[in-house]
Amino acid sequence: MGNYLHNLRRRRAKQLAAQYAGQHGDQRVAVIGLGRFGSSLAIELMRRGWDVMGVDTDPQLVQKMSDCLTHTAVADCADPEALRQLGVHEFTSAVVGIGTDIEASILIATNLLEAKVPNIWAKAISRQHGQILERLGVPHVVLPEHEMGERVAHLVTGRMLDFIEFDDNYALVKTVVPEAATGVPLGRSGVRTKYGVTVVGIKRPGEGFTHATADTVISKGDVIIVTGKIRDVESFAELD
Repeated sequence: MGNYLHNLRRRRAKQLAAQYAGQHGDQRVAVIGLGRFGSSLAIELMRRGWDVMGVDTDPQLVQKMSDCLTHTAVADCADPEALRQLGVHEFTSAVVGIGTDIEASILIATNLLEAKVPNIWAKAISRQHGQILERLGVPHVVLPEHEMGERVAHLVTGRMLDFIEFDDNYALVKTVVPEAATGVPLGRSGVRTKYGVTVVGIKRPGEGFTHATADTVISKGDVIIVTGKIRDVESFAELD
């Protein structure tokens, strides 16, 4: 389970990197905190062609990442002067990857806000921590541990093979197709009308994923990707 959670944590960091990279034109970012979350995020952003400055108070973590990132520095960004000397105030994007030290997380987020860094993302380890960051004015707050907990719960308790939650109570789910959706073209199956979900992809045994269309006929044993409101996709995945 430890390796599985670690893989989920890395996958979440990659998803955030993809979302982050798609929202900003200036491809420079400061990642403050190079633990498992921050380092995974920083490496993924590098892979996507970004210039990444990685900062941490731990010299060993910084040394470990020095060959992987554009720039690295040992510094305590809870000190606004340290931020200024690193030039972080000139960046348009920054990520606070610190979670375990809530006080440091809050101080760093405050310093970034006071430095008027436009795009700030911050990791929170609890809903209360996240609420504090939001009240400070941090534009993007993520709770990777909480999100992973919800995700694993869905995978453990049901037939889902993967589960990704989005805003507004929507989710994307990978699941083995229920028998109720097999045997007829999707356009005539009434899946969307009956169950409130949309089948967007299909994978037959031994083949890769393809887009689903109104003419797609799903067979027993196929794996499908469906999207819809969380309660609806949960109910659909539990059908026999």
